Amino acid sequence: MIGRRNRIIVFAGFLSALAFSVCVQAEKMPTIGWLGLDSAMQASFLRSFERGLRELGYVEGENIRIERRFAEGRFDRLPQFAAELVALRVDVIVTASPPGVRAAQSATTTIPIVMISHEPVMMGFVTTLSRPGGNITGIAFQDTDLSTKRIDLFRQAVPGLSRVFILWNGAEGTLLPSLKAVEDAAKAAGMQVLSREVKVPADFAVAIAEAKAWGAEGLVEMASPFITKNRKILLDLLKENRLPATCEMRMYVVEGCLMTYSASLDAMFHREAYYVDRILKGASPAALALEQPRDFEFVVNLKTAQTLGLAIPQLLLFQANEVIR
Repeated sequence: MIGRRNRIIVFAGFLSALAFSVCVQAEKMPTIGWLGLDSAMQASFLRSFERGLRELGYVEGENIRIERRFAEGRFDRLPQFAAELVALRVDVIVTASPPGVRAAQSATTTIPIVMISHEPVMMGFVTTLSRPGGNITGIAFQDTDLSTKRIDLFRQAVPGLSRVFILWNGAEGTLLPSLKAVEDAAKAAGMQVLSREVKVPADFAVAIAEAKAWGAEGLVEMASPFITKNRKILLDLLKENRLPATCEMRMYVVEGCLMTYSASLDAMFHREAYYVDRILKGASPAALALEQPRDFEFVVNLKTAQTLGLAIPQLLLFQANEVIR
């Protein structure tokens, strides 16, 4: 009887130790904090990031956790969510917009931040691309080069393009360098430029009416979470007014914009997993050089071109990564 009781006690002790071990392992499981602007807009990008993690051996719920926070287009919520992630003591914060980086940067100087951002040196996120110097690293792209290429391709797609209307939203407070790069590229190509900001959905109709009255022959949409969230309004107005446009990413072109030339966001989000892996294995973000995009997307919507009466040169179509017919 005593032997049986002892065996029960020993077995109970074993179960308690096992439960404690499981709890300790769970507590030690690395946690990634995802700081996003909009859940719907970033769904495919999050999948690309998660795929990158799986390829490196990380499976959510088994050996890694992801705490997701989405501001749903409200920039004012980002600091609160960044603070929440810091309070949870996540091992690394992943974000992909200047407002998100700024919020994370303000919330912590010790937790590593893996970002995607244009002009991060100019923004004050890192010291240099090769030696970031703080707790931030990741992917950087230079708008000047992209803008020049985007304008050149747009000019080839729309023969005689001489007046370009630029649509932008500056809610994130970081757009001016990008806007200037596009304006400079268009002017260098001999075009006249008119730029207008949209702040609320009703501004789109006003802006497009102004563009038509001014005699715009094409529109350049600047990267903006606000515009992306309201892109259906813009795309409907472009179609109604028969105005060709080059937009910030593939999503727009699939839905009716004429074309895009941009760094592949899916590829950049996938690559962020590499930085997370390096950091979780002990690398310091201060010494992890920022990478620039390796993959670019030139996408043309041929159906939209036909609707607009544009004959896209075959040589240009051959250069496209994707032609939507």
